[in-house]
Amino acid sequence: MKKNEIAAYIDQTLLAPTATEEELASFVTKAKDFGFASVCINPVYIKKAKELLAGSTTKVCTVIDFPLGAGGLEAKQTQADIAIDDGADELDFVISLGLVKAHKWTELKAELAFIAKSVKEAAMFRETPGTVLTKLILETCCLTDEEIVESCKCAKEAGFDFVKTSTGFYSTKPNGATVHAVELMRKTVGPDMGVKASGGIHNYEEALAMINAGASRIGASAGIEIVSQAE
Repeated sequence: MKKNEIAAYIDQTLLAPTATEEELASFVTKAKDFGFASVCINPVYIKKAKELLAGSTTKVCTVIDFPLGAGGLEAKQTQADIAIDDGADELDFVISLGLVKAHKWTELKAELAFIAKSVKEAAMFRETPGTVLTKLILETCCLTDEEIVESCKCAKEAGFDFVKTSTGFYSTKPNGATVHAVELMRKTVGPDMGVKASGGIHNYEEALAMINAGASRIGASAGIEIVSQAE
């Protein structure tokens, strides 16, 4: 795979809580030069990233209810509304893990459907209307295969655009993407929904393995290293 081809898969990621505005600016400028699919950043820096990426094909992605997913529906919606108003193009929501572990699939699907609908409405009515992609972070490292499958089904039926493996912040190690989880997610959601492999992807070989397993996006802080190792 050529450098520009793999760059188009990557959500170049900077989610360190210690990241400064100066570090963010340097990070986003480099991401723009490499032509990544998006920069995945903390919500506080959405406006700055949007400004720096003006005229670029690289989108602004941010995280919602991150990293625990335990803030509740109202918190998720409020954070999403603010992020959309600030100019975010893509929102990566952390799933409500308590509902997953309790196997409350009907309640989970209802929550996700409400979120998906709210995002679409908010995107239509902001100052610059447009589509905002929704991704659901499953935190696959702490789920059984059955829980991964059911969570993917809920996300698909609710109208989410992507399912995503991991935050990379969970205490269980390893806490990132695996080929097995990506294959299972792709098999469950079918060929048309997005699958994002994220967490623990450090080099070109690992990224390519995830793509071959069915990933349509790669979340990584090592995007520049991954691209530099491509053809």
